Amino acid sequence: MKIGIFDSGLGGLAIMRDIIKILPQYDYVYLGDNARVPYGDRSAEAIYEFTRQAVEFLFTKNCHLVILACNSATASALRKIQQEFLPDKFPSRRVLGVILPTVEAIVESKFKRVGVISTYATITSNSFAREIYKLDPNIRVFQQACPLLVPIIEEGELKWQGLEMILRKYLEPLLKNNIDSLILGCTHYGLIEKTVEKLVGDRIKVISEGELVGQKLKTYLKKHKEIGKQLCKKSRREYYVTDLNERYLKLINFFLKEKLNNIKVVVLK
Repeated sequence: MKIGIFDSGLGGLAIMRDIIKILPQYDYVYLGDNARVPYGDRSAEAIYEFTRQAVEFLFTKNCHLVILACNSATASALRKIQQEFLPDKFPSRRVLGVILPTVEAIVESKFKRVGVISTYATITSNSFAREIYKLDPNIRVFQQACPLLVPIIEEGELKWQGLEMILRKYLEPLLKNNIDSLILGCTHYGLIEKTVEKLVGDRIKVISEGELVGQKLKTYLKKHKEIGKQLCKKSRREYYVTDLNERYLKLINFFLKEKLNNIKVVVLK
């Protein structure tokens, strides 16, 4: 059995890279639905259907555990996947998301005024605020949708002067609310973490998801030894996407920080 990692595009490769740093021994299968990216401005119903197709595909590739390395998918589809799809179709399989590990880190660190930047779908779902309030109802959460960031990051324009200008506009209302921490609530945003840190200053803790997800997955597997025992430990990697061209090849190398020649194209249905 393997660990599956799914993202609506290719940003989840950065999450996968961080997970592999912490848990290099396991076999992984990555799936990026880049033919239908971005998910962030789609309806919850569409996101659920796309995510269900992706999870089912990864199950056919012998994945026992799937990580939704996509905040939009986690926010809009995870609960229904866990409560309806798995019990009915795959009761022995597990699907986890990226939001809860980040939320737990916020609560454990005793932050009280938390900012969140993410896609429209994640912000509209209110998932971060809902999960934070479950653990600590005294924490204040301030959210800001940032629809322009993913296209800019996927174009590789991390040094573009306009990026800082756009970020300042998005961050301004959060800073006015005196946040003490800021969640980068999209898998892509880890790539602009340093820029965000520079703009918000030392007083505000910027929280990226990759390392947190890897550490929480390690803890999860220790707690659920029956799952860990079933996972293959040969450090093999498989990569699937729903569209592939020269631009996507460059993005894959950009996010993963290595060149790949074993990428396969699949059609989800």
